[in-house]
Amino acid sequence: MKRIRVLIVDDSAVVRQTLTSILESDQQIEVMGAASDPFFAAKKIQNEVPDVITLDIEMPRMDGLTFLKKIMSQHPIPVVVISSLTAEGTETGMKALEYGALEIITKPQMNTKQFIEESKIRIIDAVKAAAMSRIKRRTFAEINVQPKLSADAVIPETKSTKAMIKTTETVVSVGASTGGTDALQVFLQNMPVDCPGILIVQHMPEFFTKSFANRLNDICKISVKEAENGDSVISGRALIAPGNHHMLLKRSGARYYVEVKDGPLVNRHRPSVDVLFRSTARYAAKNAIGVIMTGMGDDGAKGLMEMKESGASTIAQDEKTSVVFGMPNEAIKLGAADKVLPIDQISVQVIKMVNVKANS
Repeated sequence: MKRIRVLIVDDSAVVRQTLTSILESDQQIEVMGAASDPFFAAKKIQNEVPDVITLDIEMPRMDGLTFLKKIMSQHPIPVVVISSLTAEGTETGMKALEYGALEIITKPQMNTKQFIEESKIRIIDAVKAAAMSRIKRRTFAEINVQPKLSADAVIPETKSTKAMIKTTETVVSVGASTGGTDALQVFLQNMPVDCPGILIVQHMPEFFTKSFANRLNDICKISVKEAENGDSVISGRALIAPGNHHMLLKRSGARYYVEVKDGPLVNRHRPSVDVLFRSTARYAAKNAIGVIMTGMGDDGAKGLMEMKESGASTIAQDEKTSVVFGMPNEAIKLGAADKVLPIDQISVQVIKMVNVKANS
């Protein structure tokens, strides 16, 4: 099997050594080189083009954002941003996504064994996802991998349901990963102000989801916010699971609300799509619609199947419009998707499904 060649760009020698050790612990990855700044990186790329670049933001001579913009406008290469700046959830991270970065990861900190191990999982999976991605040229107007846990680790499986047989409210649960920031923007911008309540798990680092939600809130007709424990699921609003926390749907009487909680990585992720989908199957069942979008791996595939088996309507994004056709493809192979659609048609189909449920 051809190994994924990675170029590490970071001004810290310690970080370069740490990332090299993390990446080369996986047999499918080869670090072809490391550069202390974008100028050295450009020289290396002239001799050999990497499959993936990991990129810091704060560097001498040229900052990472400027370098990213040049790469994506001249010779697109999949880029994973690994920076301490992402821990602050600043506008810098949003710019990195806007300029074409596929993943944003908080730089590993050597404080606890769990943090290091989880960072290792995220970095390796992000690089593999980037290597599988399909990217386009952009124009600018301006350590051992741990066992993969299932949703059972957070919400035990059960055949019983706590959903009401019929309610007037529909819940739309959505899961996405690599490429999901663009896909979710298309999906949410097409949603009318009277759309049903929407719950979203997008694999993102802690603190960053709030900036992402605020940005979507500024450009969408509906309101979008980072979920807080106890938030009600209401018409015309989308709640995005906070980074590093699972989000579950719950019900009290006829009121739907969310529970935000800690827990282990599920399918290598926290938040996990499977956790959201399983809780949606349990508490909303026939009153729900599940949507799985672009992303690597299989997080959400089994959960979408659980939703379908509970009576929910389900949709998967198609291969052509997916940056990485991993998560939707796994769901499709399980038979979990009622519809397979391009991203620009999913919102229209969701509204159709809502109307069918309302009239049934």
